[in-house]
Amino acid sequence: MDISTIFLLLSVRGPTWAFTVDLDYGGVPLWINRFLGEPSVLTLKDRMDPGWFRAVNTQSCPLECDCPIQWPTALYCDHRGLTQLPSGLPSHTQYMFLQGNNIPILGSRSLANTTNLRWLILDRNQLLSEQLDNVLFSNLTRLVNLFINNNNLTRVPAGLPSGMKQLRLAYNRIEKISEGAFQNLDNLTLLLLQGNRLTTIEEGDLKGLGVLNLLDLSHNLLETFPKHLPPSVQQLYLSNNSLTGLTENSLHGFNRLRYLRLGHNKLRNEGLDRGAFNLTSLVELDLSYNQLTEIPTIATTLQYLYLEVNHIQEFNVSSFCRTVGPTSYSRMKILRLDGNKLEYHKLPPDWVFCLRVLHNIYI
Repeated sequence: MDISTIFLLLSVRGPTWAFTVDLDYGGVPLWINRFLGEPSVLTLKDRMDPGWFRAVNTQSCPLECDCPIQWPTALYCDHRGLTQLPSGLPSHTQYMFLQGNNIPILGSRSLANTTNLRWLILDRNQLLSEQLDNVLFSNLTRLVNLFINNNNLTRVPAGLPSGMKQLRLAYNRIEKISEGAFQNLDNLTLLLLQGNRLTTIEEGDLKGLGVLNLLDLSHNLLETFPKHLPPSVQQLYLSNNSLTGLTENSLHGFNRLRYLRLGHNKLRNEGLDRGAFNLTSLVELDLSYNQLTEIPTIATTLQYLYLEVNHIQEFNVSSFCRTVGPTSYSRMKILRLDGNKLEYHKLPPDWVFCLRVLHNIYI
């Protein structure tokens, strides 16, 4: 099913709000508020004859771009083979799509005439950190979403405006986060850094991200669980690293954390403290494709646990329930244990009393 056609209608007191979802290159869907005039597609490629746009739209539009009349503040210049920004960018532009080009450089005056920008999509270009001017983004005070996935950046861009809510820097070449890189981004809720070359997160690297909700650090080179992460995070993705364990304090202070993904690491039971996952706010925990031989102890409030493709040979009820009673039981709904060394008929008979609200178990 094409996710770009999915609509979610939310009825509240007063006006009705409509949102749609479209795919982006960072791997996380973008929620779109159509009542604000936000475009519901990220590209017009192969959707409609560009000549039609020009025939019905009397506003000025660069020759390298399309300016659809249904989104008068949007500028689609994506997948054109551009090596530089088009000249004559309209000052009223709020949504600019430049993904899929070959742009290596953005000078200090490149966006001087587009100070009303809310979205800037630069995915899949050839951008280099050395060729991004330090004041390039500082005048874009209305910028909300900045996408620079799949480029050649080696550091986080400087001078980012404080009003930003989403910053997507996935699949670049960032090895280290410069001190103060996120200092003023106190409105940022989503930060994508997966697919880079980070080996550690130092104290102060993520300072300033007071309301960050989703942090993706998967597909990096981390060997130890990062210590200095914003406590506001609710979704933390660390899959496809080289993590070997967690201490009892690794998740200390993460009282809002609900989704934790640690699949495709090198986790072993001897590297996991007994209370490592005893976090009552957790709803979903992914420990698939690791090197576990036992089911780790988890909180009874956890609802989704993925342990497929480990080396688990024994089903321990005590991993889910320390005691079993009328109110003492696991809230687990989905449990995946397939790809281990377990057989359903060998499960202990009392497991059903502990996992009494389980919807599905896979063995």
